[in-house]
Amino acid sequence: MEFRQLGASGLKVPALSFGAGTFGGRGPLFGAWGDTDARQARRLVDICLDAGVTMFDTADVYSDGASEEVLGEAIKGRRDQVILSTKTSLPMGDGPNDAGSSRSRLIRACEDALRRLGTDYIDLFQLHAFDAGTPIAEVLSALNDLVRAGKVRYVGVSNFAGWQLMKSLAIAETYGYPRYVAHQVYYSLVGRDYEWDLMPLGLDQGVGAVVWSPLGWGRLTGKVRRGQPLPAQSRLHQTAGYGPPVDDEHLYRIVDVLDEIADETGRAVPQIALNWLLRRPTVASVIIGARDEAQLRQNLGAVGWGLTPEQVAKLDAASIRTAPYPYFPYQRQEGFARLNPPLPLTGVPTRGCAEPGSAAG
Repeated sequence: MEFRQLGASGLKVPALSFGAGTFGGRGPLFGAWGDTDARQARRLVDICLDAGVTMFDTADVYSDGASEEVLGEAIKGRRDQVILSTKTSLPMGDGPNDAGSSRSRLIRACEDALRRLGTDYIDLFQLHAFDAGTPIAEVLSALNDLVRAGKVRYVGVSNFAGWQLMKSLAIAETYGYPRYVAHQVYYSLVGRDYEWDLMPLGLDQGVGAVVWSPLGWGRLTGKVRRGQPLPAQSRLHQTAGYGPPVDDEHLYRIVDVLDEIADETGRAVPQIALNWLLRRPTVASVIIGARDEAQLRQNLGAVGWGLTPEQVAKLDAASIRTAPYPYFPYQRQEGFARLNPPLPLTGVPTRGCAEPGSAAG
C-alpha cells in the first residue's frame, strides 16, 4: 500500500482507507448502506490491515453512533495499528445543542466518540459540515483545547465551501490554532466539481483531500448501464435522493469508456474509477466501503498498477463538465487560462501537500 502525506501535516495515511458507514445499519439511510455487525466488521478490518489499509473513517451520525461502536469493537486489541478518523457537527438529536460545532457540542461529541470507539485519542477529528451559527474562533479554540488535551491529533473538515475553509484557515493562522489538514470531499468521475475551487485551495494551503463516495454514490460499480434497469440490490433505490444528482447520459458516456478500458486492462470497472482518482492532485486517501469481503477485495485491487496516459485522457474527456461562473472563463478562454494555467498532476504545492502519485502522496 502506498502511503501519502496528509496535506501539510506530518501524518502519513494510506492511499486507500476504509469507510465504516456500512457498520451498524440503523435508520433508513444507513440501513440501506449495510448492517455489518462487530464480528463481520472485525473480518473486514483483518483484510484491510493485511492489505496495508490502516485508516478507518466513521462519524457520530452514522447509524446514530452504532458505526463508531462497531468499529471500536472491530479494532479492539490493535489500536496502535490503525488511524481513526471520525466526524461530528450534523444533528444527533432534536435538542438545541445536539447539532453544530459550538464549544459545548464539540467537547461532548469528542467524549462520546472516544467512548464509543473505545480509545483515548482520535487521530483525525473532522467537522462534518460548516456551522454558520457558531463563530469560527470559538470552533477553532475548542478544537485547540482538544488537541492540547491529547484527545485529538489532527483536525479537518468535510463538505465545506471554499470561502468557509479559507476563512477558517486564516483565523487559525492568526491566533495560532491548529490548521485543518484534511478536507473530506465528494469527488468522482461523475462528480468533478471539487476541481473548480476546492482543489486549487487545497494545493495552495496544504489541505489534503480524503475522498468520500469515489464511485459516485454507487453509480460506478459496473452494474448501472444504459438501457438496463437499476439492479434490484442497488442502494440507489433507497438513497438516490441523498446524494449528488447525476445526468444519466453523462453517466453512461463515462461507463462506456470504463467498459472499454476494462476490456483493455482486465480490471473491474470500480477499480479503474478508483485508480483514476488516486492520480488526482491533493488526493491523500480515497475512502472505500464494502458490505462484504468480495466487494472489499475488489476495491483493494485499485492499487498496485496504473492507467496509461491515453486511458486517463479518455476518462478525462468523457467526464469533464463545463465549470460554472466564475470558473468557466479560466477553463475555456485563452486570456484567463494564461493567468491561471491548468493544475499540474505533479509539482510541489505551496504548503507542502505531497505530490500525487509519489511515495508520499
